[in-house]
Amino acid sequence: MANLFAIYGANGCGRGIIPLARAQLAQAGIPADQLVFVDDNPPALEVNGHRVLTFEQFLAEDCVERYASLAIANSRIREMLAGRCIGAGVHFWNVRAANVVEMDEVALGDGAILSPFVTLTSNIRIGVHFQANLYSYVEHDCVIGDFVTFAPGVKCNGNVHIHDHAYIGSGAIIRQGIPGKPLVIGRGAVVGMGAVVTKDVPPGVTVVGNPARPLIKD
Repeated sequence: MANLFAIYGANGCGRGIIPLARAQLAQAGIPADQLVFVDDNPPALEVNGHRVLTFEQFLAEDCVERYASLAIANSRIREMLAGRCIGAGVHFWNVRAANVVEMDEVALGDGAILSPFVTLTSNIRIGVHFQANLYSYVEHDCVIGDFVTFAPGVKCNGNVHIHDHAYIGSGAIIRQGIPGKPLVIGRGAVVGMGAVVTKDVPPGVTVVGNPARPLIKD
């Protein structure tokens, strides 16, 4: 028996991640048939050359250990699925593109997904189940919480603190904070696509524009 590895979610996000997972496992000498999708509503029996299992089928597979990476954009669902996996004894693994750049003193939590051309510079702490999409970067002395999502092209400059469940939209730019006084993005805040964040964002608030301001709903 061998270990079994899964990408949880067989839709767009998962399909974009599974080639990275396949290449990463191949580097470790693990064959592609030990990599599957898990999906609560399987779109097909096979997607992009890999079997699609329900969670119950995944747990029933004959293997030594089970590992999952949660390719789910919604951070609240990601947290719920993480709890489900923990309860079932499923381990988490970090999926990362071969060209990810990681410099000094980076502490990266379990279950991270790092897409191609992501850069993590130095002295960074990142919580569990972080997702950094294409061409995103995190600069020095940043602290990022659990279940944080970066869409493609996020520019997170130095001395920034991003709390749990924050979502940073495509192309957003977060201004550099000051040592001892970081720029803070609160828990569950949303930074809109292309926004330029120049000051703290309160918890649960959506900001848009340049400079970023709270979204006013009609």
